[in-house]
Amino acid sequence: MFVPSPQCSPSFRAFTLVMPAVAVGNVGQLAVDLIVSTLNMRRVGFLHTDCLIPMAGNNPYSSDKEDADELHTNAEVYTAEDLKLAVLQIRAPVIQAKSKKFCQLLVSWIKSCGFSRTVVLSSSHAYHRDDQQLRSSPLRYLVTPSMLKLSKDALEELGWSEMERVSAFPGLTEANAEPRLYIPGGGITKGLYTDSCAEDIPLAVLLLFCSEGDNVPDAFALVDHLNSWLHLLDSPGLEATKWKSPPSWSLLFGSGIPPALF
Repeated sequence: MFVPSPQCSPSFRAFTLVMPAVAVGNVGQLAVDLIVSTLNMRRVGFLHTDCLIPMAGNNPYSSDKEDADELHTNAEVYTAEDLKLAVLQIRAPVIQAKSKKFCQLLVSWIKSCGFSRTVVLSSSHAYHRDDQQLRSSPLRYLVTPSMLKLSKDALEELGWSEMERVSAFPGLTEANAEPRLYIPGGGITKGLYTDSCAEDIPLAVLLLFCSEGDNVPDAFALVDHLNSWLHLLDSPGLEATKWKSPPSWSLLFGSGIPPALF
């Protein structure tokens, strides 16, 4: 599944993995773009799978013409070795009929690589929030039992809000009805979380309620939320770095309105 780049044999042992779920507003993917661009991470390979819609394109992080024509694919892995950080960027939707298989492949890869922890950046439809969620921050988190053992103190110190379980039939109270985890618009988020719980993988989900549109501000909010935990931008003795948008973001909404229309 993982194909390393030529002349590159990366070891991910004890690394932190950050990856997006292809979800509403593509917030997780945009947040990962900010991480890769800001930290100037190095591409070390890609995932080869039939679970994603095939795609290829130019280098989205190119800052000059020399590497602008590099071929990039739908699922690539980047590293920042000094931070012991690896990032998986997913650029294409998961084929619906193969979402379960893709979750299983990801869990298998994560286990085989020996990542110390995995963080999934995701989003969910804002219009599904209940009254309690509307009165609080739009940011939520989920952790597997094994991640809770590793990061319980840190999470308590941050004071984050855990994703609520909701009734399958709101308004109806039945003795046997147990609250369920409901992440509408979250893509593979729930499946990946559930499989990671079953396989005892240290995994956390950072999630933002949002709506489709210009989701760049949502990406900044999500990656700032992540940074308050992982401190990706903290450099001792240096002024705090700001998130850097990749050049490809200039084309997020096309090339503009042709003047000839007016």
